Amino acid sequence: MAGAQRQRAGGAGAGPGARLERRGPRPRPALDAERFALRRTRLHLGAPEGAAYLGFGEKVGPLDKRGQHLTFWNTDCFPHHLETDPLYVSIPFTTVLQGGRAHGLFLDESWRLEADVARTHPEELRFASAGPELDLYVIAGPRPADVLRRYADLTGTAPMPPLWALGAAQSRWGYRTEGDLRAVIAGYRERGLPLDSVYVDIDYMDAYKVWTVNRANFPDLRALVKEAAGQGVKLVPIVDPGVKVEAGYEVYEEAVRGDHLVRTARGEVLVGEVWPDPAVFPDFTRPEVVAWWAGHHRLFAEAGIQGQWNDMNEPACFSLRQPQPTEGKTLPYDARHGTRTHLEVHNAYANGMNEASRAGYARFSPGIRPWILTRAGYAGIQRSAAVWTGDNAASWGHLALSLPMLGGLGLSGVPFVGADVGGFGGDSTGELLVRWYQAALGYTFVRNHAALGTADQEPWRFGEPYTALVGAALERRYRLLPHLYTLAHAATRTGLPLLRPLALHFPGDEDALREEGQYLLGEGLLVAPVLRGGVRRRQVYLPAGRWAEVFNLGRFGAIHEGEQYVTAQAPLDTLPLYLRAGEALALTQGAPHTTTARWADLTWLVHAGPHGFVGQLYEDGGDGPVRGRLTRLLGERHGAQVLIRREVEGENFPEPRVSLRVAGLGHVRRVDGAVNYTYEDGVLTLTLPARWSALTLELDEEEDSGPDPDTLEVEDR
Repeated sequence: MAGAQRQRAGGAGAGPGARLERRGPRPRPALDAERFALRRTRLHLGAPEGAAYLGFGEKVGPLDKRGQHLTFWNTDCFPHHLETDPLYVSIPFTTVLQGGRAHGLFLDESWRLEADVARTHPEELRFASAGPELDLYVIAGPRPADVLRRYADLTGTAPMPPLWALGAAQSRWGYRTEGDLRAVIAGYRERGLPLDSVYVDIDYMDAYKVWTVNRANFPDLRALVKEAAGQGVKLVPIVDPGVKVEAGYEVYEEAVRGDHLVRTARGEVLVGEVWPDPAVFPDFTRPEVVAWWAGHHRLFAEAGIQGQWNDMNEPACFSLRQPQPTEGKTLPYDARHGTRTHLEVHNAYANGMNEASRAGYARFSPGIRPWILTRAGYAGIQRSAAVWTGDNAASWGHLALSLPMLGGLGLSGVPFVGADVGGFGGDSTGELLVRWYQAALGYTFVRNHAALGTADQEPWRFGEPYTALVGAALERRYRLLPHLYTLAHAATRTGLPLLRPLALHFPGDEDALREEGQYLLGEGLLVAPVLRGGVRRRQVYLPAGRWAEVFNLGRFGAIHEGEQYVTAQAPLDTLPLYLRAGEALALTQGAPHTTTARWADLTWLVHAGPHGFVGQLYEDGGDGPVRGRLTRLLGERHGAQVLIRREVEGENFPEPRVSLRVAGLGHVRRVDGAVNYTYEDGVLTLTLPARWSALTLELDEEEDSGPDPDTLEVEDR
């Protein structure tokens, strides 16, 4: 949450926020750019006409950053808009597309950095760094996916998230007591809405002191965590880096004794203000400080907490005790981190904080997969944390803005990303919330989060039909979890994100590159949400291939040839989805919360291509060690025959009940194998033994897989 939001909410009598607004922030002297030599090292590269530049971390605007001037300086910013720069995450890595081929450029410099992407000089990409040198990596393609894989080899891959983190989450700045949290959980359960986690904002702390709990409002945190877990819900508390200056406060006393704090250029401990006032800042650039911070995770481990969100870690600082020039609400350029200046390490500050969090859980809760979410970061942040896009707003513009922002982060090596559903600042509406949940089908995590002083935003606050429509969107999300979980597992090995811009897999298609209001989940499921109010249909661009309508993950509809725009009818209860020929997609049943990723019921949604189809499924316990089973579903077409088989490797789990729904085959005349089957109204239903491995279909040769597909259903009992 941003300092600006704190002041706005404070006007309504929001405790410390009101105090800050009355007093006002201390004035900051003007920056002396010459003194700090912000552009002392420069690099100019050719920017050929027609080349597109994707990625560059968390940036607003179009996916292609050509024509923009970008600043890499992590900034606490609220609200951001279409021209805001910089934001919270700085990753100077871009994938360059030209003529359908790709290569990557990674400038590994945490110093304050600027990039002029063919803006002032249309044929040049220009970098200017405050540091004394530039380390540039050129990463080979030829495909964008190849560039991302090699970037992940260089900077690290993300750890596997727990299944519960992919489920529905509810959050609000203003859940002040354990009674508030109980009421939220009860609200979801009473209405049959799925929920896996509740995020707990700064209200749980004692006077905003990190690693403390307000015992008046949360008298027994461990019992509360256990109670929530009994209803399938995890509690995810916030952690900020600012440490309150207070004699007798253990965390502060330890920080001073251990010399763990950022200092001024004169050598004094730097004192500022965030939520606690006054506050000091741990120096996460030093290993001993990372280890010390990790040790404080014992509090969460003993309470049974399995995840957290690290906020304000740009680091944000509202004011300083000794006014000094700064760029944004943060520490001054000449603050000292050991032998380094803040100008050098600012962008990497959050990486150390998140590394400490992961180390803390590894130390105190080694049997779990911790879920760590961060607002700020630098290249390599994916090794420690997922990223959300910070303090957005409850507006249609911010809903639309979320897709290229998340797509850009995914193309910057951060595969696990999301935006606050419904918007953090301002008041949402029922229609906006429904459309946002629909659009968030492919977010890594789906967190409804709102600011203090805004209208209540839980799904039931807008009445019907909106509550039911949000419920339907969440049910689709839970049905899709086998596919999302499989993509998450792949991301830990390849670096490829879950939510993918069309350009990732169709790099030579100019229309795909410019289409930012839709995305792919994997290679073959296209999501085309409605992103404007009052709209009940939209234009959808379909890249090369043949695409079957599977709106709302329901029955197959029309099949369209690719490389064209089509009109999708999308009333408020409809999310347009398209499955590409050759793809098989694993689904399961809806549930009130996740339990295990060893799915008891599976449905393979299959769109057969001219040569068949392929699909993948990863299964494991959903938490703990990543030891699972990988299943490949293969359909091989040879003239009028289709051989369907599965290949399994890994752990030996109980077999699920499996059904297949296949479009694009034409008329199925016979099924060969020891099975019973019926064929009625164009639907073939087969019953298979529990451990089936293969079956053969015989088709009518004169049938063509045209726009009116028959459907094949296969049931495994």
